[in-house]
Amino acid sequence: MSSLLDAIENITPEIHQNLKQAVELGKWHNGQRLSAEQRELCLQAIIAWEARNLPEEKRTGYLGNQRCASAKSKKSLAQMLAETSGTCH
Repeated sequence: MSSLLDAIENITPEIHQNLKQAVELGKWHNGQRLSAEQRELCLQAIIAWEARNLPEEKRTGYLGNQRCASAKSKKSLAQMLAETSGTCH
């Protein structure tokens, strides 16, 4: 476990960007495809590095205080039904 922590501490911002790009493209800068295991390890390293070095709103996967779109739709639908109940067209 300590070797993983040591590795994360040695990641520079440039390495972090290279890892993110490799995951996004599915291949290394030399064109070689990432294996499933490499992709998983890169994602773990990215998330761990960001947790130590970036504010929450800049981290991968951050959504903020947004509500789920389906929850918004349901609320809007419920409001629409309440507004139109009892009216005939």
